[in-house]
Order: sequence, then structure tokens, then C-alpha cells
Amino acid sequence: MSAHEFRQVDVFGVDPYTGNPVAVVLGADDLDTDQMARISAWTNLSECTFVLEPSTSEADYRVRIFSLTNELPFAGHPTLGTARAWLDAGGVPQREGTVTQECGAGLVPVRIDGESLAFGAPERRRSGPVDPADVESACRVLRIDPSDVVDAAWCDNGPPWVGLLLDSADAVLAVRPELSPQRGLVMVGVAGLGGGDGDVEVRTFFNDTDGPLREDPITGSFNAALAQWLTESGRLAAPFLARQGTALGRLGRVAVAEGDGALWIGGRTHVAVAGRIDA
Repeated sequence: MSAHEFRQVDVFGVDPYTGNPVAVVLGADDLDTDQMARISAWTNLSECTFVLEPSTSEADYRVRIFSLTNELPFAGHPTLGTARAWLDAGGVPQREGTVTQECGAGLVPVRIDGESLAFGAPERRRSGPVDPADVESACRVLRIDPSDVVDAAWCDNGPPWVGLLLDSADAVLAVRPELSPQRGLVMVGVAGLGGGDGDVEVRTFFNDTDGPLREDPITGSFNAALAQWLTESGRLAAPFLARQGTALGRLGRVAVAEGDGALWIGGRTHVAVAGRIDA
């Protein structure tokens, strides 16, 4: 074993310890896939990332992103958390004010604005209407009536989210999903316009292949694809603010802005734990 710089970063919270944490292992080039997967599962967080030397001169670093059971090509709150950890450990971006991350989805720019960071929403791998059978399946897991779904669309930018739009923020908060183990991978995000200090209320649910359904506190990847869907359909215009984590007692706020022909998905980041990990 060798010691590596380690950070645990709270992402998207209004205040420290109100967002979604991610574990980050820096200088991880000497670790293999099995070691990374084992460490990620041990952290028991929704994701753990590993920072490596980039394979292209355009990137500041390369990252591998692991959930409890799978490696992901892209994920949103781990992107912001990894950038914050890299900066906190002394990283200096090649382009002033912007970190360029290399991941399975390609190059992702991350803008720096004090405590807040924002990533450029990557192109979706799959978008457009969802087959009615898939909508019915998602509704069955969430225990909602398909007639309550205003619209549905694929929100796949790495994680294969099925997006369901309900008629209000209150309807989103009223969802009481079936939490028992689900067969096959389930990744469903629900959203409703309005609610509190935000423009849209968001909740996301997923399982780990035949495991129980879990609710993610705040999900950058789904918020990015949701923002693309809502702006393209004319339901919202950037800038706007999404709320997530309300049902879990978190204070997640995801800011969506527009610039340079892209949507930017941002929020506050806070290094909660800094030290070293033997790996």
C-alpha cells in the first residue's frame, strides 16, 4: 500500500454538510480497477473518484468515477467535487478560471467562481421520448399513476436517466417509491416546476443492479440533462435554479446558466475532509 492525498467534498449544498458528498483519491495512477472499485465500495458514498495523469495535453487531469458497484463515464457532483479536491491539493489549471477534466465522456470544462464551480453540460447520449412501457415501469417503481406524468424524456449523458415531468413541485415531493430490491438497473429522475426558492423541484432514484432503490441527495448529471430538456422544450429559460434533496433534509441548489453556447451546471463546493488514504 502507498499513501495518497484524499479529500471528501460536499457538493451543491447551500451550506457545508447540506449537499452531496463525494470521495476523491488523488495521484491514483498506481491503482488498478479492482483496487478502485474496492475503495469506492468501502467509502459507502454514491461515488468515489480517482485522479490520474491526463492522456491529452488539453486536460488538467483525468478522472475515473465509481459508484458502489459500477464505473461511470460521467457524473455531475463527482465532477465538481473532483475539481475542488484537485484545486485544494494545489492543482493549477492551464486556462485561468477553468479546469479541464478528462473522463469517459470526453473533456468537460469546469468554471471556477470562488466556492462555486460549474461544469459545461455534456451532450446527451440519448434524448427524446421514452417508450410508454418504460414510463409505466418507472411509474410502477415510484408508485405514481402514469396519467400524472406531463412528459417523459431520456436524460442520458452517461448515467441512463429516464426523466419524468410531473405537474408541480408538490407532486414531486409527494412521491413515495417502492424501496424493495428491483430487478435490473433503475435510474429515474422526477421534476416539477415551481417550489420554494427554486424554479424546479428534482428528485432522483436508482438501484445498484437488483439492489434496493435509493434516493440520491443531489444529482449533477440528471440536472444537466434535465436542463437541456426543459430549455429545449421551452418550459424554462436559463438562468434558473433547481432544488434537490428536500425530501432527504438536504439543502441542494443547482444553478443553471447559459454561456458560450452551452448550459453550465453549478453549485457550491466545500472540502469537508482532507488528509491521506492508504491504498
